[in-house]
Amino acid sequence: MNKKSIKDIEVKGKRALVRVDFNVPMEGGKVTDDRRIRAALPTINYLLDNGASVILMSHLGRPKDAYDPKYTMDAVAVRLAELLGRPVLKTEDCVGEKAESAANQVSPGDVVLLENTRFHKAETKNDETFSKQLALLGDIYVNDAFGSAHRAHASTEGVTHFLSPAVSGFLMEKELVYLGKALADPESPFVAIMGGAKISDKIAVIEHLLEKVDTLLIGGGMANTFFVAQGHSIGKSLVEESAIETARKLLAAHGDKLVLPVDCVVATEFKADAEFKVVPVDEVPEGWMILDIGPATVAHFANYLAAAKTVIWNGPMGVFEMANFAKGTFAIAQALAGLKGATTIIGGGDSAAAVEQSGLAEQMSHISTGGGASLEFLEGKVLPGVAALDDK
Repeated sequence: MNKKSIKDIEVKGKRALVRVDFNVPMEGGKVTDDRRIRAALPTINYLLDNGASVILMSHLGRPKDAYDPKYTMDAVAVRLAELLGRPVLKTEDCVGEKAESAANQVSPGDVVLLENTRFHKAETKNDETFSKQLALLGDIYVNDAFGSAHRAHASTEGVTHFLSPAVSGFLMEKELVYLGKALADPESPFVAIMGGAKISDKIAVIEHLLEKVDTLLIGGGMANTFFVAQGHSIGKSLVEESAIETARKLLAAHGDKLVLPVDCVVATEFKADAEFKVVPVDEVPEGWMILDIGPATVAHFANYLAAAKTVIWNGPMGVFEMANFAKGTFAIAQALAGLKGATTIIGGGDSAAAVEQSGLAEQMSHISTGGGASLEFLEGKVLPGVAALDDK
């Protein structure tokens, strides 16, 4: 993971073509959550402060390979200009005459935001001609979009074949430092917490982590499949029939490391105002469903976390979008926030959203900006957008 960053190269007088992750939520033509834009500011400001001009590219949403006013970067450019306190020129396209003209006219300190890269299907196909067109727009390439690093697209991987040096921005570097160290050289005890609805999405991650961790705590909907594998009846809770055998094998091979909930919050239906109660995991009433871990499980998990020196958490403990079933997830966030001298890493996606909602984000060592990318990284996969960058 020893990749060059913007601090390892000369940027003065250079046009920095920067892949950012500005795939932000929008409503009524306005950005409703600017966290991803703010996350890129340290890299953008460093380049500007050190005499570079900055040409930014990102995808937004899932347009159907053609211009779609719903997914234009106009509102993103407006918000970015507000955050930077300087003008941002937004181009009508990300390649071609207008983009090249804008890139050729920049001076140090200028900021250009290219139109959505996914308005061209050549982007997701990692098309060579499209990659070359992007490469024409800069003198150096910077990837600061960890959330897109697991995809080999033209703006994340293809462009590096035609533009050098290719280095990481600060956000990408931070992801690689925290996730890389946790996998390669974690301080122990090393505890992983896995949650979320499906075990099938995370089997490879669980198997890879079991080789490295001292303890793996399982919560969320995926725990149900393990309960069934143990012979428990779980009412009408979500269960993945196809993964029961896998869960059984994991328990047989790693029963000493895998820690499951001991009690749970069950409800009569999947509704915020449904009747609910706490029961032991082997006493789920017929017709009820498990929607969160219970207080005894929180205490049980907290015992393992108390001594931990490295913790990775991916996936909520329950249906945290509903207040009655968010207590387990928020309690785990609280337990992590209280750890002294431990490295706490939150894998993006729902777990990141839950930690933000709990108001404890500032007390975590690192919150990953990439859900899918962090999962593939934890699985031990090579991320194309990272592999493409220059080694130190």
